[in-house]
Amino acid sequence: MNPQLDSLVVSSMNLDTFPRIRLFDAPTPIQRLERIEAALGLKGARLFAKRDDLMGLGGGGNKLRKLEFLLGAAIAQGCDTFVTTGARQSNHARLSAAAAARMGLAAELMLTDTVPREDEAYRHNGNQLLDALFGATVHHLPSGSNALAAARARAKKLQAEGRKAYVVGAGGSSPVGALGYAACADEIRAQEAELGLRFETIIVANGSHGTHAGLVAGLAAAGDDPRRVLSFTVLAEVEEARNHTRALANDTLAALACDPLVDDDIRIDGSQRGEAYGIPTEAMLAAVRLMARAEGLLIDPVYSGKAFAGVLAGLAEGRFTGDVLFVMTGGTPGLYAYRPAFAA
Repeated sequence: MNPQLDSLVVSSMNLDTFPRIRLFDAPTPIQRLERIEAALGLKGARLFAKRDDLMGLGGGGNKLRKLEFLLGAAIAQGCDTFVTTGARQSNHARLSAAAAARMGLAAELMLTDTVPREDEAYRHNGNQLLDALFGATVHHLPSGSNALAAARARAKKLQAEGRKAYVVGAGGSSPVGALGYAACADEIRAQEAELGLRFETIIVANGSHGTHAGLVAGLAAAGDDPRRVLSFTVLAEVEEARNHTRALANDTLAALACDPLVDDDIRIDGSQRGEAYGIPTEAMLAAVRLMARAEGLLIDPVYSGKAFAGVLAGLAEGRFTGDVLFVMTGGTPGLYAYRPAFAA
């Protein structure tokens, strides 16, 4: 057995059958956002945050949950290099580089110019600065490139050099990666029992679909209601996001030897996407500022910022009642790449 896998962790969902490494201290805390409740004048609803930004490795963020299983699989297969894809300011790429460094693997990142931004802050600050700091080899691809095909081609070249690469696509959102948020569903259920409450709605951002898919798979595997999860898409249009999320959730459930979901189990809202992925909206800017000024907390402009804008809109309109949990997925280094938007 590989000594790097000695710290396998066990879950009630048979997750102990999958190779896994520990990259952060769990559970991440749940805290009530009382000052935002007061600012909104809420009656009949309470707002909580699941602090998945509070993970020490690599600046923290939700992708570490996926990487526990992805790097676990890579190490179990004897790989020495982790190759993945993303946008220029990808949080997953940054955390892949950090986690690979932690585990002694090389990291290679295939990054595509997905967002039409040419300013200095976006091209060289934020996650871009950290990718290099963590020692990753970064390959920049033009807009429209097939990054996953490029990653697989790179893996073949590495193989010819006597190395072995593990390849995963954007966001680490494979069925193996989604197991990280299936485990998080277990974690949330345990915290609900400890706190003596039940969240009526659990809200996340939906980009590469893995966070939403993993949560609904985890809830369904536990016999809980997957419709408690609502995501705000920040990348794909609603129907595309729903189809990909459902397919990934079902692939994850199949890996867990559980029954598939039905169409109505996937709830996705498209109201906060804006013009396109990574393009700021006024609602996002206002949501990021409110979180910072009312609670002293930072959320990123691409994912959590738009999802939290959806939370605020839903609360203002009375669409969310009872106890609401917002999953803060991290990505705060991305704020530094969006300085022009906040300065304006």
